[in-house]
Amino acid sequence: MRPIGYYVHHQGAGHWERARRIAALLPRPCTLIGTLAGFETGGAPGPVLDLPDDRMSVSFDGWDGGGDRPQGLHYAPLGHPGIRHRMARIARWAEEADPVLLVVDVSVEVTILARLLSVPTLVFRLSGLRDDPPHLEAYRAAEEVIASFPEVLEDPEMPEWVRAKTFYAGLLAEPAPAGGPRGRDVVVVLGRGGVGIRLAELAAAARAVPGRTWQVLGTVPDAQDGSCALPPNLVLHGWVEDVAARLAGAGLVVGAAGDGVVAAAASAGAPFLCLPEPRAHEEQVRKAAALARLGAAVVHEGWPAASDWPALVERALALDPGRLSALAEPRAMERLAAEIEAVAKRIEARPRPGVA
Repeated sequence: MRPIGYYVHHQGAGHWERARRIAALLPRPCTLIGTLAGFETGGAPGPVLDLPDDRMSVSFDGWDGGGDRPQGLHYAPLGHPGIRHRMARIARWAEEADPVLLVVDVSVEVTILARLLSVPTLVFRLSGLRDDPPHLEAYRAAEEVIASFPEVLEDPEMPEWVRAKTFYAGLLAEPAPAGGPRGRDVVVVLGRGGVGIRLAELAAAARAVPGRTWQVLGTVPDAQDGSCALPPNLVLHGWVEDVAARLAGAGLVVGAAGDGVVAAAASAGAPFLCLPEPRAHEEQVRKAAALARLGAAVVHEGWPAASDWPALVERALALDPGRLSALAEPRAMERLAAEIEAVAKRIEARPRPGVA
């Protein structure tokens, strides 16, 4: 049984978490590949291939300056040794492992490299209108495209041929534990890959809605500098591993429109106040707009002013949480793992050019 590779993007922690869980469900060996120095990889279910970083600085925003870059690529700066080393490692792994398939979550360049290495790919497609030449060429090169959202959240402007090639995996979240009655806490979920929310902004929000306890999960950049006194109803938990359990009894979930947060809120069945952050291809803004159209979330772009919080919380609490929870599929991870294996078996059944 030939192995599978799984390329993991290093923006935020969500890509790594879902890759780890999906790899554990596969019935064949799976190597997790990516720049993984910032993640705890000890719990990986199989081999890990750590790659050199390809970013140009710690504040790198994903833009390489453009210029005469080929239209089929997003990021291809010249003279960057990290890129050369990482691509060489991927190629060496492909030659030695002879993988049946490479799952790519997400990278246009890795997808095209895999095609040049004669390795079939399954390519994740995030939300937003990704109809630019690099994305379309990656989808064209792929065996199949995986949407990390249900079809009901599809962007209406996405080309039909891309939709036809897409497997809609749904919201990929860890199932929430069964909870009791919903509490009164406001649970704020902050990721690793987004815009940092300052402690003063959190404190102002908690003071604006004093009748509820605000539980903050995730990284607050200035939490330790002592510059802001915490109101008594604001609790900072830092980075936690058991997000699903902490959301199970939440009265209200507040977070951005990234895949992980939306999936976790849907799985928890809590009302959701969605604060989409700026992303390429309007990823979060378009996803949030779709949620609003379905009545599954109250949406406010960016972090609200203190005076806006009482009305926003009241509106969100009036939502029917069933509209969001209806988007959650408890066995979405298992269904996606089964699809990956089915594609791998189809590929294995084909004659291999150049192989006797």
